[in-house]
Amino acid sequence: MARDRGIVNFMTPPQLPDVVEPARLTAALRRGGVLDAGAVREVKVLHQRDTVVSHIVRLGLRYVGESGGAPQTLILKTPHADFAKTLAHGGRHEVAFYAKLAPNMPPGLVPRCFDGQFDEENVSWHLLLEDLTDSHDVAAQWPLPPSREQALAIVTTLASWHAAWWDHPSLGDTVGSWMSADDTSRLMETFAGHYDRFADLLGDRLSEERRILYRRFIEQSDRLLERYHSHRHLSIAHGDAHTWNFLLPRADIADTVRIFDFDQWRINVPTHDLAYMMATQWYPERRQTLERLLLNRYHETLISHGVSGYTRGALDQDYRRSVLWHITKPVWQWSINLPPLIWWNNLERIFAAVDDLGCEELL
Repeated sequence: MARDRGIVNFMTPPQLPDVVEPARLTAALRRGGVLDAGAVREVKVLHQRDTVVSHIVRLGLRYVGESGGAPQTLILKTPHADFAKTLAHGGRHEVAFYAKLAPNMPPGLVPRCFDGQFDEENVSWHLLLEDLTDSHDVAAQWPLPPSREQALAIVTTLASWHAAWWDHPSLGDTVGSWMSADDTSRLMETFAGHYDRFADLLGDRLSEERRILYRRFIEQSDRLLERYHSHRHLSIAHGDAHTWNFLLPRADIADTVRIFDFDQWRINVPTHDLAYMMATQWYPERRQTLERLLLNRYHETLISHGVSGYTRGALDQDYRRSVLWHITKPVWQWSINLPPLIWWNNLERIFAAVDDLGCEELL
């Protein structure tokens, strides 16, 4: 871009937070190594939308001076106004992900982050992310599942992500934290309280058979948690790995699949993500069609990335156990006031998977 030697007015549109003031954007892009001598001259909103828990703004940038290679657009992610306080920890968690984990991961798995901050005093946060709108898109509009080839690409990327942190020596030290037995017991006590209210709300819409399974699950939770407390064959789980949190390259673009939305990451049994993707989100026919194929691809990818000592049979056992654990998901979702459109359908799908896979035997 030719250098503009005139006077430049640096203005922040009134609807945007201070983080997108041109001077601050200039500094962030220079730290990211994508802007050298030039500077951001103007910022404008190209598009904005709400997700369930966040607000997404696509920003257009104009520069003064040399700006070859600098991004013409960025994504600004901020809290959804309705959930800014109740889900503030998720924002804190996602900012920490981009600050601590993303720089230590293989390239091409997640969008680049140019700036991220969590304001403890005002309980607010923001992320400035690489904009992949022109090169990538989700596999299908929610709630449609992906095609076979799209699902294979997504699971391959998920396995690559898990392999990068598989039994990593930093787990629980500089990356994430372990939950103690006392921590998980308190968590289950909280869940049990939520479940009681959830069951009361549903009345006869929650069958006695499902109530019995929930009660047995709560009673057996300490034993089920032994898998986690073994601290073996664990990784960083995404925590919200439905297929709409993956961006696939468009048909004419040679690039990698990217994963996004990291407000629920933590150390966990990796099949937690697979179970949430397939058993919680897909209706039985689609899940049954792709489940074995995708588990095979997942395991093959782990092995190709150097994971050892984790057999295909161990993956099956972990997957069934994770499917059982996901009967908790609709209850947690209800407890944070997500709409029934989300948690009711998840409830029906996860119990179909529990029945299909004989997960009650694990109790």
